[in-house]
Amino acid sequence: MQSPSNILSDIWTSADGDKAALERVRLTGEEPQIPSSFRVAVAGQTTIAAAGLAAAEIWKLRSGVAQDVSVDMRHAVAECRSERYLRLDDKPPPPAWDAIAGVYRTGDNRFVRCHTNFPHHRDAVCKVLACEPEREKVQAALMQWKGEDFETAAYAGGGVVALMRSYDEWSALPQSRALAELPLVSIEKIGDAPPKPWPKGDRPLSGLRVLDLSRVIAGPVAGRTLAAHGADVLLVSGPELPAIPWLTIDTGRGKLSTSIELKSEAGRAQLRELLKEADIFSQGYRPRALGALGFSPEDTASINPGIVYVTLSAYGHVGPWAERRGFDSLVQTTTGFNHAEGQAAGIDGPKELPAQMLDHATGYLMAFGAMMAKARQAREGGSWHVRVSLAQTGRWLWNLGRLEGGLNTPDLTGEAVHSAFMETVSSGFGTLMAVRHSAVLSATPARWSRPAMPLGSHPPQWPGRSLRGPDVAKF
Repeated sequence: MQSPSNILSDIWTSADGDKAALERVRLTGEEPQIPSSFRVAVAGQTTIAAAGLAAAEIWKLRSGVAQDVSVDMRHAVAECRSERYLRLDDKPPPPAWDAIAGVYRTGDNRFVRCHTNFPHHRDAVCKVLACEPEREKVQAALMQWKGEDFETAAYAGGGVVALMRSYDEWSALPQSRALAELPLVSIEKIGDAPPKPWPKGDRPLSGLRVLDLSRVIAGPVAGRTLAAHGADVLLVSGPELPAIPWLTIDTGRGKLSTSIELKSEAGRAQLRELLKEADIFSQGYRPRALGALGFSPEDTASINPGIVYVTLSAYGHVGPWAERRGFDSLVQTTTGFNHAEGQAAGIDGPKELPAQMLDHATGYLMAFGAMMAKARQAREGGSWHVRVSLAQTGRWLWNLGRLEGGLNTPDLTGEAVHSAFMETVSSGFGTLMAVRHSAVLSATPARWSRPAMPLGSHPPQWPGRSLRGPDVAKF
């Protein structure tokens, strides 16, 4: 079984990171940290460390000064469950799931998971089942269905559901075989452009402008991570797009937030103007949805040569499921994790991972890929496309191996997290207690310089760039 240091080394060198930089990383803590038969704690620690090391290396490029990076495993696990520890005016989060979200048995004695936190997804499931949105009625309706038939029909009807599969069942599918041909993080050059000079600033990503078109957890975590290292991150939401308020608060730390109606030409023109001044375009829309609006990777590289375009998908960009919508809980269900955890726990049915680890780890990998691509752009020019997916992160996590007896680990309590890893900050919602970033950089400590704000709080424009360089070197 690979050590955390070796796992980090594999991530780092897969994106052409300098091996010598790994000598400046310190990973502390022992697994397991939370109850799981999978190496979820190591997955969180190493992906956070990869992003932290990328920031440190960018600072070295910008200033000539190297620095150390350390990540404590327990702190990393807490950050990968940050949404559950968040407190707003001392109040805990509301229930995380819609009333009919969750697991159901089907008529052929299989299990399906329905994700209905967004109203249109809930409506789609109820329309396919021809029932009202009540758990008992959904369960009764599903007894008339075979699990895979319902999964197919629900997707065709605009819903997001997943049939619980064993790992062997998943591995036999064409989509799984397609993913096996992909790297964990794909970084590809998609156009020619001169290198862009680094802007002035006293933090690794100071002066870099990031358009964040994402929702829920993975994409927003990527933007939050880039903001922690000094980037100007502008979250772009639509006035009619549904959101999960508690996640918006937790992942909104460090960001500006604006609202643009991309269905209108005026809105698309606003986004094009913002894009012309951006360095990174990070998006988690349904595959090809932005391309239909004129913001495909190739479109954006034409509008702004030298852009780093980051794409998040559920099941990867190749294979028959490339267009399929999905969330962490559904990918866990369909790729074998829930079945395997259930078996390890000795229960008849699915058991979730003790964190939305596919989401969080993928978010840190997005930030890592964005920074590594940006460093290459500054060094050799070009426009770049970074691609990650929840399913590919899941494939990587599965291949890290299993922990014998891991499910017997005591869970990490809120009291332990609050005493060790939290900070109290003001926000546009009230006073927040929130988990600090767990990657500790010795010269440029991570911090969020902007408070979390309600969606659409800021105009669709960039803040001015600083005219001041770092104290340690001139540009």
